[in-house]
Amino acid sequence: MLNNITYTVKNNLCTGCGICEDVCPKQAISIVRIHSEYRPRLDKSLCLGNKCGRCLKVCPGVGVNLVSIAKEHFVDSCTKEDKYIGRYIGLHTGYSLDDAIRYHSASGGMVSQFLIYLLEKNIIDGALVTGYGDDHITPISYIARTADEVINAQSSKYCPVALNKVGNEIARSEGKFVVVGTPCHIQGFRKRAAIDRRFREHVVGYFSIYCSSGRTFNGQDYIFRHYGVKKSNIKYFAYRDEGCLGKLTILHGGGGEEFPSPRTNSLSTRCRESESLQKISIPFTSYYGPMLRSFFKPHRCLTCIDHYGELADVCFGDIHIAPYDKDEVGISSWITRSEYWETQFGNAAKEGYIKMDDVSAQVLNDSQAAMLYPKKRRAQAVVNMDKLMGRKTPVYDKLFEKPRIKDYISEIVCLAQQFVGRRKYLWFLIDFINKGK
Repeated sequence: MLNNITYTVKNNLCTGCGICEDVCPKQAISIVRIHSEYRPRLDKSLCLGNKCGRCLKVCPGVGVNLVSIAKEHFVDSCTKEDKYIGRYIGLHTGYSLDDAIRYHSASGGMVSQFLIYLLEKNIIDGALVTGYGDDHITPISYIARTADEVINAQSSKYCPVALNKVGNEIARSEGKFVVVGTPCHIQGFRKRAAIDRRFREHVVGYFSIYCSSGRTFNGQDYIFRHYGVKKSNIKYFAYRDEGCLGKLTILHGGGGEEFPSPRTNSLSTRCRESESLQKISIPFTSYYGPMLRSFFKPHRCLTCIDHYGELADVCFGDIHIAPYDKDEVGISSWITRSEYWETQFGNAAKEGYIKMDDVSAQVLNDSQAAMLYPKKRRAQAVVNMDKLMGRKTPVYDKLFEKPRIKDYISEIVCLAQQFVGRRKYLWFLIDFINKGK
């Protein structure tokens, strides 16, 4: 077995998390965009080979011990356990009591609002978050140290996100930090913490966003192509904005003029009133599932069994199920896995930052039912098919579930859609399916 990240890339196990770049002592790894996904590029002339192996030690793509690591970190006496949720202390719903944050976030604004609370109360010195770069469409990760920097990163990013370079900034800084990412990001950072004392000592919390699957940059390109938008003309872009579950929002045009981000009603009005700026606004439920389907899912996501983020201290996501789905502004759900973070949320509610209620495990799981319940079965189906073709597969210490015939059929359809999604010359087939959307 290769003792570096080449093993992961060669066997199509890479999640594109970017964490391997930072831990290389020789700076032999750089994260690059290849075939619409992020991949590590290794300079073999610098690599220490079998003498090191740090990049492979932090790699979530090869698999992770979800059960044993969770038992190591979540040990409070009142800890409960659920087949799908993992180990936890509390399950909640609620929303930000700042109307603008709540309205412009993916679901209730809980991540942004709670981070702002932690910063303003000096509980943390910064948070690793992801916003967009100067082109308004490429995700960039950074340490947010102010409320404005948190707000600039709010809402979901349904495209590849690499958290490279920021981990070293945390390790070299003074203070306490929170890391926000998807389940695979959290897995990688937990692995890094196990071998990097400086990083471990500065991270006080790992926050995960529920994740059913990622999307490649081809998905973003297809959206722009479908709606006739030039990347160079985009002034603002959000996969989800304007309430729950939100709308795909694109402001474009205006020549070379820059426009403010519509994070408040007044700024949004100014953008709409510009004669040279056009706005595209498509309900999330009209474009994400019906239009993108599985065409742009990375293959590694099909073998993931961690929906909520079982190694995170707190996990956040939607709760689009009755009666919460009647709300048009935004409601979040979240999971706490330690008494410390449960207490912090209680304090945030008392301080008037958030609205917070309890929810049952059954309701939370049912709100994620479309992807959560079949996830481990479908992952096993893909693993079985990959093994038949001689491919390496991720290794977990948590059992998959026995697939049904319909799971194999579902994943074969998914693989066929992926084949089309990776080849732009076949996108006319997606256009045909999405005709009229």
